[in-house]
Amino acid sequence: MGRLGPTEIILILVVIILLFGAKKLPDMARSLGKSARILKSEAKAMKEEDKSSAPADPPHQADEQPAQRIIQAAPGDVTSSRPVTEPTDTTKR
Repeated sequence: MGRLGPTEIILILVVIILLFGAKKLPDMARSLGKSARILKSEAKAMKEEDKSSAPADPPHQADEQPAQRIIQAAPGDVTSSRPVTEPTDTTKR
């Protein structure tokens, strides 16, 4: 008990397909892959940041600003890399 056999796995997959529909599954898998890539790159950036901020570094001066960290989106994802402008209200009251 506690183990899933091939019959149970197939039954679970059939239920998932019935619940979400066959058309939405590729989009869900794609977004899950993008999220996994972003998470992986963030974890790598945090590790590199920890290595670079070793105690042997000289202290920063007060007028020096810390460098901005750039977060890259998943490859091919251009929607999150464009600046967003706020809509303006053109109606007059």
